[in-house]
Amino acid sequence: MAKSNSDPLFRLIKALTPAEKRYFKIFFSNSKTDEDAKFIKLFNLIDKHQDYDEAKILEQEKSFKSSQLSNLKAHLYRQILQSLNNYNPHNDVEIKIREFLNHTNILYNRALYDQCWKMLEKARQLAEANDKYRMMYEIIEFEKRLLTKLIKTDIKEKVLDLVKESESQQKKLQNINTFQNLSIRLYSFYLQLGFIRNSADFEIVNRFLYSTLPAFKEENLTFDEKNYLYNSLVGYYLFIQDLDRGYEYAKKWVDLFEQNPQMIIPKIENYIRAIHNLLVAQSKLFKYHEFVEYTMKFQAISQMEGLSITNNISLSLFRYSSVHVINQYFMTGNFIEGVTIIPKIAADLEKYEDFLDTHTVTIFYYKFACMFFGNEDYQQSTFWLNKIINSRDLNIRSDIHGFARILNLISHWELKNMDLVDYYIRSTFRYLIKKDDFHVYQKSILKFLKKLSSISPDQLRDSFIELRDKLLPLTSNAYEKRAFLYFDIISWLESKIENRPNHLIIREKAMAKIDFQKGN
Repeated sequence: MAKSNSDPLFRLIKALTPAEKRYFKIFFSNSKTDEDAKFIKLFNLIDKHQDYDEAKILEQEKSFKSSQLSNLKAHLYRQILQSLNNYNPHNDVEIKIREFLNHTNILYNRALYDQCWKMLEKARQLAEANDKYRMMYEIIEFEKRLLTKLIKTDIKEKVLDLVKESESQQKKLQNINTFQNLSIRLYSFYLQLGFIRNSADFEIVNRFLYSTLPAFKEENLTFDEKNYLYNSLVGYYLFIQDLDRGYEYAKKWVDLFEQNPQMIIPKIENYIRAIHNLLVAQSKLFKYHEFVEYTMKFQAISQMEGLSITNNISLSLFRYSSVHVINQYFMTGNFIEGVTIIPKIAADLEKYEDFLDTHTVTIFYYKFACMFFGNEDYQQSTFWLNKIINSRDLNIRSDIHGFARILNLISHWELKNMDLVDYYIRSTFRYLIKKDDFHVYQKSILKFLKKLSSISPDQLRDSFIELRDKLLPLTSNAYEKRAFLYFDIISWLESKIENRPNHLIIREKAMAKIDFQKGN
């Protein structure tokens, strides 16, 4: 069989830490059955290989029969999950609460109702301390069920309290679900389109937001309700390019955690996303000094006392920190140093490739290409752009696919590959028409590039000035301005007009914006 690193068992074993691998082997150490011995052999064989190849496994271990391997793998997969479930479960609050609830159910089935109640009290204390509202609701529902089995003199008062608490928890859960669903729907729009393109996009998203949000008073919301509300509103405002409001809610989101530090570790993923979104808003608004301050806070997350760095957390920290390292160079226009960090990040991307989604990888490739373009290394820029253009999945971030084609066109023009420029103009035109993303910005650039091959060198400067003057008004257009978030073509045109390096012009503008923000 051909090599494949997408095999679920292979990926699960490779995702284990050394300590988890040791625990798994200890987990089977007391068993002497032939079947368990086979599990360990298969585990060790897969663990030592860098690629998954069933043919090699069958060749190296003659006791494995081809017809049995599928069942053996499935059983080993389940055993590893069971081992992980037993491995230090107290580090995960939800696992601990679920354990209490499982024990409660066992005791209930044996009519040990007073012991059930004590077990539920333990679950309740953990759930309340960690704002686990969904589990809290489940605990209350079990308490209502149990109350009928424990007849007490104060039963009426207890029933009323539980009913009131159940209704309150249900309302909180309803709000949290609404905010979460809103966030996910907005993200799905963003994955498909990128930033809104026109008034039709805005109307769809705006109508969806305000028809979804329930009536609420922000000051009356619980921590978790605010947590998910701010997540939704940050996504909405950044999506519609209202950067100031996006920054405002991202700051509220981070402040919510800083005012409730006990919630950071239990909800570490939300905290990571909150700082990430704040850094995104700060970078787009050129709030450089704030950006540096919060970058240090982000970098300190991995050193937090009591934080267990799971693969999931490690992946999030890598992904977001790498994005912001790149963004910091973009903010200052320092492309010369910026390109030096790309090989390390690219190598890490390859290491994490089995765990990263297409959207994340596309974002990184485009940022790499822009960094090399800013440094006037057009060969490397086209290398990364081609990875996007040749991608099979064109429905994820169609906006980036469109702008990658435009940047690729300009890079090939810089490289004097005029035959490729003519070819890419036609293919880019077809792509933008197909994706309904053919606006004034794109039309102007394609028209400009098409005529470049037919004008004399002494007419070039006037052509650059003409295009710049046509594009400048678009920078303040509500929908056309999104294009300048993807590629600073104005600075590139000015570099041609003034016969100065592109990176110097971008850097001068960047430092002026940073100084302006510092003074406000």
